[in-house]
Amino acid sequence: MTEFVTIGVYGWDAQTFFRALQDAQVDTLCDIRRRRGVRGSEYSFANSQRLQASLAELGIAYAHRLDLAPGDATRQAQYAVDEANKVAKRQREALSPEFIDAYQRECLAGFDSQQFVADLGDARVVALLCVERDAAACHRSLLADQLAHDLDAPVTHLLPSMAND
Repeated sequence: MTEFVTIGVYGWDAQTFFRALQDAQVDTLCDIRRRRGVRGSEYSFANSQRLQASLAELGIAYAHRLDLAPGDATRQAQYAVDEANKVAKRQREALSPEFIDAYQRECLAGFDSQQFVADLGDARVVALLCVERDAAACHRSLLADQLAHDLDAPVTHLLPSMAND
């Protein structure tokens, strides 16, 4: 059975990020970001080419699934709610109902969990990657919930504070 973890970029440094993946025994990382770059030199390890090179060194397979990244209109719906609530993206703690509805229509309505796993090959532990620190503030939590429901698969949300414990 395939297990899933989710991980963001914010709040990690390169060393603890990659150690967390190894500690969770991740063998496949599925990048579900639309833009595979992150602003700020402290997060350069998560920019696509560097990330893929580091994962290859660790023996972790990499897959990019653009079809699971929210489109501009869906992201703009969340940004509008964030702005109305005066919440910065990096401080967001939860997704808005507008975003959740739009993401489910856009990305999950025709999503096939069994095919997703089959497409990843022999993956045993898959990390779903995006940028937000907390899964509840990111679309990766919606995908993880769908996979857990459809496949009766365990999901663990990795957080930077876990790496420091």
